[in-house]
Amino acid sequence: MKKMRAARLVEPHKMVCEDANLYEPTKGQVVVRNQMAAICGSDLHQVFFTRRAPNDFPGLPGWPGHEGVGEVVESYDETVRVGERVLTIPGGGFQRGFADYQTLPASWCLKLPDYDGPEEDLLMAQQFGTTIFALRRGNMDFIGKTVAILGQGSAGMFFAWLAKKFGAEKVIVSDLSPARLKQSPVFGSDISVLGDPDGKAIREAVLDSSDGRGADIVIEAVGRTETIRQAIDIAGYRSNVVFFGLPDTNRDVPFNYAQFFMKQVQMYGVVDAQGEEDLKSFHTALDWISRREIDVSKMVSHKLPLESIDQALILAHERDEDALKVTLTF
Repeated sequence: MKKMRAARLVEPHKMVCEDANLYEPTKGQVVVRNQMAAICGSDLHQVFFTRRAPNDFPGLPGWPGHEGVGEVVESYDETVRVGERVLTIPGGGFQRGFADYQTLPASWCLKLPDYDGPEEDLLMAQQFGTTIFALRRGNMDFIGKTVAILGQGSAGMFFAWLAKKFGAEKVIVSDLSPARLKQSPVFGSDISVLGDPDGKAIREAVLDSSDGRGADIVIEAVGRTETIRQAIDIAGYRSNVVFFGLPDTNRDVPFNYAQFFMKQVQMYGVVDAQGEEDLKSFHTALDWISRREIDVSKMVSHKLPLESIDQALILAHERDEDALKVTLTF
């Protein structure tokens, strides 16, 4: 059986790079030689806020990586050819992209378009596609609205850009990282607020900017208990709240029901963008990036080799002063 290098979650907070068996492909699947992978906020949740039971360790080789670009080296599906360069967007059960190779259904591989920029730009289409999917689900009117976004990782920045593209009048963002806030105006934010545990700063900014009404649309892109509460707190009357951040706990998250009820807030959660039947959101993301409708050239701040997976995760998690999107190279 063929061998490969793969990152593996051996215990909470710790991943190592080790030799592993290549996952053998079956009909309808392909093997992709990875060239670059990106660390997603949901990966950080799986590693640092794991909800896995003790007997679930160690994790599968390559898990939970799901943002990657590479070259198809084996194909058992007539729709994807050997030699094609693809964006991989694996769904549940196949998120094993932190490895030299990944084996996944051909349907989760999107051929890369012609593009004269660095491949890392096209890699950003995976995350971008999930945010497009999230907003398409809600079918919301952004024109002239005040939009608040909690979290300015890559997803939060994409949400800010999309809000402006769809006609938002004012976009207010919050994060704990000064580096991310410094970058956020590039993607459309009008007001950037350094976060605090009780959400006082973002609440004041939203109320001041909306004449006390609150935000028309709130997007929670963190997944922490405190930001979930803040999202409802800063929402205005008959507003919409989108919960995008992966939950960091299996426990109940208490919130002010009376506040939610009296405001008549509409809320929904988003997960499993890879389950979209035609993957239109991901195709749109690739198209907009390749045509430079959105400039993602400054999003990737760090590139580390696969064997430095633990360092890369810590860098992304601890919000180093200049860390934005952290990637792995093979």
